[in-house]
Formats: sequence, C-alpha cells, structure tokens
Amino acid sequence: MPPAGSLPGVSGFQVHFADHDILTAGDRPDVLVAMNPAALKANLRDVPKGGTVIVDTDAFNDRTLQKAGYPASPLDDGSLADYHLHGVALTSMTVGALKGVEGVTPREAERSKNFFALGLMSWLYHRPTEGTVDFIAKKFAKRPEIVEANTRAFRAGWNYGETSEDFAVSYEVAPAPLASGTYRQITGNTAISYGLIAASRLAGLPLFLGAYPITPASAVLEELASRKDFGVITVQAEDEIAAVGAAVGASFGGALGVTVSAGPGIVLKAETIGLAVALELPLVIVDVQRAGPSTGMPTKPEQADLLMVLFGRNGESPVPVLAASSPSQCFDAAIEAARLALKYRTPVYLLSDAYLANGSEPWLVPDVADLPDISTSFAEPNGDPFEPYRRDRATLARPWAIPGTAGLEHRIGGLEKADVTGAISYDPDNHDLMVRLRAQKVAGIAADIPELEVDDPDGDAELLVIGWGSTYGPIMAGVRRARKQGIPVARAHLHHLNPLPRNTGDVLRRYERVLVPEMNLGQLAMLLRAEFLVDAVSYTKVRGRPLSARELEEAITTMVATA
Repeated sequence: MPPAGSLPGVSGFQVHFADHDILTAGDRPDVLVAMNPAALKANLRDVPKGGTVIVDTDAFNDRTLQKAGYPASPLDDGSLADYHLHGVALTSMTVGALKGVEGVTPREAERSKNFFALGLMSWLYHRPTEGTVDFIAKKFAKRPEIVEANTRAFRAGWNYGETSEDFAVSYEVAPAPLASGTYRQITGNTAISYGLIAASRLAGLPLFLGAYPITPASAVLEELASRKDFGVITVQAEDEIAAVGAAVGASFGGALGVTVSAGPGIVLKAETIGLAVALELPLVIVDVQRAGPSTGMPTKPEQADLLMVLFGRNGESPVPVLAASSPSQCFDAAIEAARLALKYRTPVYLLSDAYLANGSEPWLVPDVADLPDISTSFAEPNGDPFEPYRRDRATLARPWAIPGTAGLEHRIGGLEKADVTGAISYDPDNHDLMVRLRAQKVAGIAADIPELEVDDPDGDAELLVIGWGSTYGPIMAGVRRARKQGIPVARAHLHHLNPLPRNTGDVLRRYERVLVPEMNLGQLAMLLRAEFLVDAVSYTKVRGRPLSARELEEAITTMVATA
C-alpha cells in the first residue's frame, strides 16, 4: 500500500444529495474536507472556484506538507484565495470531545474525526441527525464504547458548526420527490448478490457460487457466503480456474451456476467458459471490471473488458453479454443474466465495475410479484433414446438433463458433438452446422430483449450520445446540463451488448453525429463502427476514475460547435 500521507495513499468518500434525482455518485464537490495536505492536493482540482474547503489544521505540519510535495503551507501562501477556506482543528477537537470515554484508545479517538466532520457537514446542510446516530449504533453494536465515541464526535461536529462564527452561511436542501415504496441503501455488489438469490428463487434452482477472492468483486462472494438461509452454496476455490470449473459442474448437476471475478480472474476462466459454450450449459459469469492490464489498479474502475468477454476465447464461441448501469440496477441485471443463461443454455457475462461495485444509492425494493418468471425445466425420460442436442425450435436450446437420471445418459466434454445425438464428431459439415447453430442461438436473443430506447424530448436532436455500463449516470447528467444550455441532444444506453438490441442500427443512423463516451480506448465505438458503418466518435478516459458530468457536457458542446 502507498505510504500514509502521500498522494498515492489518498482515499476518500463523496456524498451527493440534492432536491432532484441523483445520477452520479459525485462530480464536482461543493465542499471538500481535507484531513491532510495530500488529500487537499489530490482533490482540490475537483472543487469549483468559489467552493468551500475545510482542512484539519492539526494535520498541516512541515512533515506532512513535505510528503504531499508542498514547498510552503497552502493555508498561508494565498493559493487558496479562490475558495472559501476554513481551518478547523478536527483532530484535537475530536480527541477533546472524547475524553472520559472508557475503552477507547487514543488512536481510535483520532479516527472518530470522520464523524466530527460528518456532524459539521450535517449542520452546514441542515441534514437530519437521527439516521446517522442510528447507523452508528447498528454499525458498531458489538463495541458500545465505539458507538459512544463516534456519536459524541458526530454531535461535537454539529455543535461546532452551530456555535462557530467561522461559518456565516448554512444551506437547506429540499427533499427530492421519490416514488412511493420501501427503500434501502444498496451497493452494486450487494445488488448483484441479491439479484442472483432472487433469480435462483424465481427459477426454482439452488444457487451455487464458485469464486476466488479478488478486488473489487470479493464482496459478492462474502455476501452470498452469508446467505445460507436462502440455500446458497458457495465455494472459495484455490484459484480462478477451479472456481469456474466448480460452477460449470454445478450447472451440469442442475443448479444455477455462477462465478464472479475481476479482469485478471476472468482471463484465467476463459478456457472453462469455452467448455461451457461447447456443453451448452447455463452459467453466469460476473466481471467486476477494474483498471488493467495485469494487476493494474485493483481499486479503480475501468470499462476495458468488453472486447475480452466478447471475443476472449478460442474458436467461434459467442456468448450473451450484459452490462449493469447503476448500483441498484445491478439487481435487475443479475436476474436478466440468469434468465438468458437458463432459457438459452449458454454462459452469460454480466459486466459491472469498481465504480458500481462500491457506489451506493437508494434502491426501491421491488414487489416479488413484479419480478419475471424465469422458471426452467429438465429433460425427462420418455422411453426413446435420449437426444441431448435436439434443440428447442424457438430458442435453439438443448435439453438440460440431470446426471444420473436413468435413460438420459449422454456424453459431455469439450470435443465437438454431433447434431442431435451428441456423439463425438469430427465431420466437417457437422462442425460447420454446430458452430452456426450456437451463433444463431445467441443472435436470436435479440428478439427476446427490449429495443433500444432513445431519450430525445423534442425529436429534433442531431447528436446522439450512447454509452454502456456505469457511464449511464455521467452521460445522463452531462446531457441534462447541455440541454439547459439549449442544446438539443439525444441519449441512449445499452444494457445488452451481445446481441445488441435489434433496432440499434436504425437508432444510430437516425442521427448525424454519434458520441460514445467510455472508460477505455473506444471499444464500443469500434464495434458500432464495424457493425453499422456509422461514424461514431469516441470520448475516452482511462484515469481509473469515473467520467464526470462536467467533462461530458464540454464534449457535447464542443462536438455541436464544431459540426
């Protein structure tokens, strides 16, 4: 890990609330609370001029300034003149507020400064305190002394804001309109876990997860491992290859087989996923993408695995590919991935990324009655010889036979199978037929997914902004900003990436210009150009950070201005 107090060692958390729907986990913060000089230097560029900067003056000394690369203190040299600067002795005031709390070490008391800062922010923006106090009590219930310490620190921060003369202004944010129902906070990884559990119940199948711990996907394994009350079976395998092998075995045995990893692990799983393609068995592969190549930046988001999951196997081996667009939408995406895998007897990739995995938002808990029916059935002996590759006419899916069932014995393995009988075949015509049937099965899914929806309020836009995955929020926010400037711009977002929605080509050709923002070097844009012969223009960043609404607004206005 990078040294504490250094620029690479900076970590943070951004809270975003508003009186309208929130589309991103954060963008340009109105307030920055910097706990040390490195945090100030790493994040100041994101704060707009005129924004508020609050620094922990206790952490600004010669040593910490030097580690952050400051030749002089920015608190004194005038470099922060464009901001509303507030120096607050966060650490010492927190430690002072916690004097007398038994069982709390000095180090633990210092850590509570985060809650002091949260209390100050809650006062500054008139946020209710009851929910935070309740959260502290539940989060640290096993250590009552930590509950008391963090609660005291939180209240001390609130009281400081209320009594300090340094803050002349506070703000009130009206409640946002929300659809009625029950809400809970959810992260992308938790939503995927719940979606997979729901899918197993909807399908009437046991859920099996074979996984190996890897950032940022491990939370799915951890969450599902704690859900034995739903009959979930998890195996933490010795490596990625064993993990996916176990999942394929579970699918062969009649379970909903799932494996989850990040880019480096997905690479290792590729051969076994190719086996599942040949076996034509359902399998859900969750890829929580991170910055690469190789180890890359394990905690940072990227969208660079699209081409890998589409084409990263030997032979002609097409598979469906889906992408989630927000933390809460991960729930629906997981159910959809399971639906396609079960109905079409095929491996299905579900793409998330570190931004979605760790980001959180309110989730409207769905009514179970509104969830799709994804029930499936197994082959049953009827006295005739079993034909394991006799396909369903509508889906081209082959029968799913539970091993050990008398009368349903059949060959398995990666060698090419003869059409209908499933015998091993080296016949060239048969191989050509089977390759085309597997491709046709996946292509046919286009008739079973929604058409691509376009957000074009007046119908007079000449520019279409189209994206996939976690760029959903930044794109939507950037388009909203551009429209406020009077710029007509249309927006569309892809959740199904293979096959693409059947009207994708018609949508793209409807607009004179197409802009494709991605956190890679233009993978979707390349696919759209090749498939539909449209002049799609890439807007790409691979900084290990989400795209921002501000930069997408600028990209839109620039593209319109240069038309």
